[in-house]
Amino acid sequence: MLRNYIRRKNITKEIETLDPVKDHERIVYLLACHCFPYDVERSLEFGFFRTFAVPSISNLLASTGEFRKRTQKRYDDTELIMYEIIENGHSSERASKAFKRMNGMHGAFNIANDDFLYVLSTFIFIPIFWLEKFAWRKPTRKEKRAIFYFFKEVGKKMNIKNIPEDYREFKAFHIKYEKQNFKFAESNQEIAKYTRDLLISFFMPKQLGFLGRPIANCLMDDALLKAMGFKKPNPILRAFVMIILEIRMWFMSLLGDKKKPVYGTTKTTYLSKWI
Repeated sequence: MLRNYIRRKNITKEIETLDPVKDHERIVYLLACHCFPYDVERSLEFGFFRTFAVPSISNLLASTGEFRKRTQKRYDDTELIMYEIIENGHSSERASKAFKRMNGMHGAFNIANDDFLYVLSTFIFIPIFWLEKFAWRKPTRKEKRAIFYFFKEVGKKMNIKNIPEDYREFKAFHIKYEKQNFKFAESNQEIAKYTRDLLISFFMPKQLGFLGRPIANCLMDDALLKAMGFKKPNPILRAFVMIILEIRMWFMSLLGDKKKPVYGTTKTTYLSKWI
């Protein structure tokens, strides 16, 4: 048991030897598949969810009807494409196929560059914010920089313009954008409800969704709740959820890094056919 624990710690030790610029693909892979697989997955889901608080984004998504008719399909589109890029590296052949698929879907719509920039920023900063708050250890400065450099390259391959060259500059953009663009709209609430119910269904039967919704709301800040039109959770419930998450952090700290990788692309869906 102790021997396995020490081996798991070697993953983090490897990251300490790597360069956040030159080795950012390797570092992000290790973070997502060995160090924090479940936290990274949840944070990417939450980052994607957060974009629905912007009316220009939610209105476009609602107009396609995809979230209303095929919520699971739309979720798979985003998660599996993103994990192809994370697990294989943004410069890999499989990632090239993923970018082609993603850019083809996005190319059918007139999307403002700032909206694209914001979505890209959620892939960087929401995982970092999540790991700092809920993971068994906080990400290091090197790891945060590696995440930034990784997704900066992803943004270039998504043909996003004016990507900030500096970590702090992009973080400032992310915060400012949310302050200026988080506003309630019916389309926000519509898309958010479909997605929240889908994410809850991963953890409990659909019939118990009424129990999961207030718990999910405990993970949202007031600005996000207001933009979605969701009720603020009971303070006692929020405190209880935070205690449970702290217990989870302590338990995960005993396990450390996972020696065997956990992949997000192992799910069997319709999307597997094109890869």
